[in-house]
Amino acid sequence: MAVKAESKGVRLSPRKVAAVAALVRGRTVADALVILEHTPRRAALPVLKTIKSAQANASHNHGYKADTLVITEITVNHGARQKRYRPAAMGRALPYMKRSSHIRVLVDGEQRPAKKPAAAKAATKKEEK
Repeated sequence: MAVKAESKGVRLSPRKVAAVAALVRGRTVADALVILEHTPRRAALPVLKTIKSAQANASHNHGYKADTLVITEITVNHGARQKRYRPAAMGRALPYMKRSSHIRVLVDGEQRPAKKPAAAKAATKKEEK
């Protein structure tokens, strides 16, 4: 089972973010974090944050080992576009769009062994005595 994290409404064009996402596709999370920390692109920060969020979700909520996580899938899709106008010569207005992106990261790795609940541990200790 893969664990996902999503980042919606990143104020960058999907084309720019997808170029950065392609750098880390298929790598381990530790490698991806190092690569993104040294990538001099503005899109590296939102991708880095989304990968860290997926790592935290996997280790805290789903019981995966943080050092074994691998990015199985990373996709960048179009988000909402804001239509704006820029002043032009002779009193005209020219349209342009402020584009945004949605980033989706799936990670998978080795799960930690499930811990027994405290009540079950106490019951087994009583049975042993």
